[in-house]
Order: sequence, then C-alpha cells, then structure tokens
Amino acid sequence: MDTVAELTIVRHGQSVANVAFAEAHARGVATHGLTGRDADVPLSPSGWRQATRLGRWLAAQPADRRPDQVVCSPYRRARQTWTRVADTAAALGVTPAPVDLDRRLVDRLMGELELLTPLMIAERFPAEAARLAADGLYAYRPPGGETFDDVAARVRAALADLHRRHAGRRVWVVAHDAVVVAARHVLEGLPFADLDAILATTPVANTSLTRYVPTHGRLDLVAFAAVPHAP
Repeated sequence: MDTVAELTIVRHGQSVANVAFAEAHARGVATHGLTGRDADVPLSPSGWRQATRLGRWLAAQPADRRPDQVVCSPYRRARQTWTRVADTAAALGVTPAPVDLDRRLVDRLMGELELLTPLMIAERFPAEAARLAADGLYAYRPPGGETFDDVAARVRAALADLHRRHAGRRVWVVAHDAVVVAARHVLEGLPFADLDAILATTPVANTSLTRYVPTHGRLDLVAFAAVPHAP
C-alpha cells in the first residue's frame, strides 16, 4: 500500500478558549465570557508566539525535513497557526508548502455543550454531567455531538485520502488534540483507555508535533507531542 513519506500532526497554538477554560477552572467558576462558535475561536497572544517559534524552527530544518503538503482543519485557530508558521518561514527565505482544508480534521463536535466547561455543564445540564460520568469521556455522546469513535471514523477517512493523494510526500496535518488522539487510535490500534493513561503524563501541548514514518507499509510513531521549538 502506498503511504505518505512522513506524517506530522501539529496541534494548533494556544487559543483564547484554552486560556478562558483554564482560568475558569482555576477560579472554580461556571463562566468564562466566551461567545460564538468553537470554529471561530482565535489564537491567544501566546498562541501567536508559539506559531511564530514553530515557523522559525521549520525554516531552520533541512529541506528534506520540511513538509511537501499541509492539510489543515478549517477551524480558525488551526488556520491561524499554519498561516503564522508559513509567513514566518517565508520571511526567513523558505517557501511554505501548499495547504488544503479538510473538515474531517475539526475538533470533537460537542453539539449543545459547545464551549462549556465541566462546571458549566454540571450547573446547566446536570443530567448530561451524570451521563458523561457514567459513559466516560470517550464513549459519551453530547446532545448533537460526537463520541471519540465518531472522531476516529472521520480521521481514518482523512488519513486514507492523505495516503492516496500524497503518497511518497511529507505531509503536515494542522489540527486539534482530539485529532491527535484519534490518529493514534487509528494508526496504532491503541484503545482509548490506554491513550488516556498516556495523556495523563504526556498531554498534547499547543503546537506540539506527533510524527510518523512508514515501516513495512505502515506508519510507525517516532515522536509524540514533541515541542522542539519551545523556548
């Protein structure tokens, strides 16, 4: 089977929602001030700086380590991440790879619970909070939303198309932590319970890189949630 020459999955830079959720959790409050759609959440100032550092790091890599093609989630924070990476590399004399958008690479869809923290869910939808506790994070389906099996199904289809369209090329996917988790489930056959244990010690940091290379017709993990461009 033809495969890409290398697959790197990049989580977007820190978003304003990442900041708002963390602050609400630290304060123990059921509000964060965010409005609108998850798809429209932008990068935070720190997220822009993270993407700039990734762009500088990319420009410093040899040509045979830079991507030939980028496929990006259409969510604003992912698009902003790649745009800043590409612009930074271009300013340093490196022509960035072409980019396509793929809706199958969006974050987990939370339906009616979109942009709600756990405490907000508990206060506004106590029955859903109870169902989440009973089903577990990965099997739980929020009203109008997805289980992680649903995320994995669309990520599986997206990866199959990457192999078909970009066989022999180095590909970067710029997306979300849920996509990274789903990709590990799909590519390595790891149960979500095992992935949860891994994430407890190695979370998928903003602008981290998860990299696979082909071995005997399959992709093997060589780096998980690495941040070689960290200051």
